[in-house]
Amino acid sequence: MAITLKANQRKELKQSVTRELRNEGNVPGVVYGKDKEPVNVSVNSLELLKTVRDEGKNAIISLDIDEGSTVNVMLHEYQIDPLKDELIHADFYIVNMSEEMDVEVPVHLDGEAAGAKEGGVVQQPLYDLSIRAKPGDIPDEILVDISELNIGDSIMVSDLKASRKYEITEDENTTIVSVTPPEEMPEEPDLDNADAEPERVGEDNDGEESEENEKNEDN
Repeated sequence: MAITLKANQRKELKQSVTRELRNEGNVPGVVYGKDKEPVNVSVNSLELLKTVRDEGKNAIISLDIDEGSTVNVMLHEYQIDPLKDELIHADFYIVNMSEEMDVEVPVHLDGEAAGAKEGGVVQQPLYDLSIRAKPGDIPDEILVDISELNIGDSIMVSDLKASRKYEITEDENTTIVSVTPPEEMPEEPDLDNADAEPERVGEDNDGEESEENEKNEDN
């Protein structure tokens, strides 16, 4: 089910007007799609961020432009001001609900690996999985159960169960998660002998030689 988000068409593109929009809590954006003329719009920044946070980056948004024309879109790209940490621009891509599209879906681990309880380290090289699906069939996330993983075990893309709703396009040989052996701790130095005076090589021989020389001189 699409989430409705109100938008206003932007006819004035001057920087001063755009700056005023941002000061009012709105973010400028553009709506485009295959064989569609781009439309400049603005949406409420907080409402857009809340939608993405609650519904995920692949959420289908029903964009209501000027309370008249409604289009189904996905947030394709967005820009953040690194200094102010504010949303400054958004690109919306018009989707055809009956056509498949390629997207990346977040991968989340479920459970606690058995090997982790024995000191193993859980490593997750893959955080987003490439799939192909119709917009309405795109999952919010893909859960991977790791509870039965022991030290040395791993789960690859080829191990995932097939779904009727989407096709996995990720390389099947890609590792999603693994449990590696615990790192060996370096041996601690022997503190008991650390302060011991090192043995002087040749000390005994030198002493014997000096004593023998003294005897020869007396003779």
